[in-house]
Amino acid sequence: MVELEAAIKTLTENKVDFVVIGGVAISVHSTGYVTRDLDFCYRRTTKNLKKIISAFAPFDPRLRGFPKGLPFFWDEKTLLNGTNFTLETDIGDIDLLGEVAGVGTFKEAFENSIVVKLYDYKVHVLSLEDLIKAKRAAGRTKDLLVLPELEALQEALKETE
Repeated sequence: MVELEAAIKTLTENKVDFVVIGGVAISVHSTGYVTRDLDFCYRRTTKNLKKIISAFAPFDPRLRGFPKGLPFFWDEKTLLNGTNFTLETDIGDIDLLGEVAGVGTFKEAFENSIVVKLYDYKVHVLSLEDLIKAKRAAGRTKDLLVLPELEALQEALKETE
């Protein structure tokens, strides 16, 4: 289980440009969904990559499922050579996504995000509409199973407008 407060704290205190997506975003939108990791979309600029490296370096990040004996370099070059990373860290599993299926890059995710307070930090979270798009585009069973609840929530919110 991810230590969400520690993850949010390190991201915000290192001034990383990010948008929370995935299970934590689902939970923010008032559902009973439980997640074991933190997924976020990040701005792919050199400056932001350096911030991400600094933010997670103290937590010994390594690729999830990567053999323990093989070296893994947590540096800017590694992040430049990929887009999406599934990491194991000392504070739990963290997924970094340069793009969100069904939504687009950080720019699109950020433009349609909402700002919420998590552990006394203001955090951008993927909008309910974009979360539905992302889950539909991902198409995994676990994503499709949460869609009816998210869509019902979206309908209920429209009725109150």
